[in-house]
Amino acid sequence: MRIQGSRIRWIYGGTLWLALSALPSAFAQTGGDTTTGSPLSVREVVSSGGWVIMSVVGLLGLLSILTVAFILYFFVVLRTSQIAPPRFQRDLRELIVAGAPLEKARKLCEDHPCPLSAVGLSAMDYLHDVSDVDPTLLKDVMEGEGARQSETIQGQTQYLMDIAVVSPMVGLLGTVFGMMSAFSSIALNLAQAKPVVLALGVTQALLTTAFGLIVGIPAMLFYAYFRRQSSKVVSHLESASTDILTALLGRRP
Repeated sequence: MRIQGSRIRWIYGGTLWLALSALPSAFAQTGGDTTTGSPLSVREVVSSGGWVIMSVVGLLGLLSILTVAFILYFFVVLRTSQIAPPRFQRDLRELIVAGAPLEKARKLCEDHPCPLSAVGLSAMDYLHDVSDVDPTLLKDVMEGEGARQSETIQGQTQYLMDIAVVSPMVGLLGTVFGMMSAFSSIALNLAQAKPVVLALGVTQALLTTAFGLIVGIPAMLFYAYFRRQSSKVVSHLESASTDILTALLGRRP
């Protein structure tokens, strides 16, 4: 059974909310003030980790902001109404079939910038430059521009995949530096109990891994969703381009 897009958004949003909700309680159980026994907050764990942990968490925070920005952007642009607007397609086809001058059709494309209008403009440029129209060449011109537009549409979603891959690695890097710092503290700090120092150091180190996964997992989920959505709108673009090509070929004298 096919899951509707709105339901998928609720599932992904719920996954992100659960992950973010579970983080403070997880650190409240693993971290604690060694003198009073009260749990350390996430901010206290980060600040006690030094500039390395703070830098890694800051970078992951920036990646999380980029992830949210890309998600909102893709929800806006990866729609049929933005890629191949049905009304624009209908108006352009009617102009072509009615035998209107190509300059009028070009003006319509210029007034409605979108991937479909870019494909239409490539056809208008070809028809303007030749006197004897080759149907095969016209098709190749439109398919070439259509492929370029399709690559642009689908290539944008790769940014989410890049974030999904990089975020856990950044978190793991912070964990490595954090573990090194923890074991160094054990070797050099003889005044405190070593298990206490090690526990705090491990908590600081694992914090970055947790943040990396919290950023990476939603980015991967939304990438999978937008990849399917981009394939869907590209399919609509191909169908609309074929419709315009058919109208142009039927217009030939």
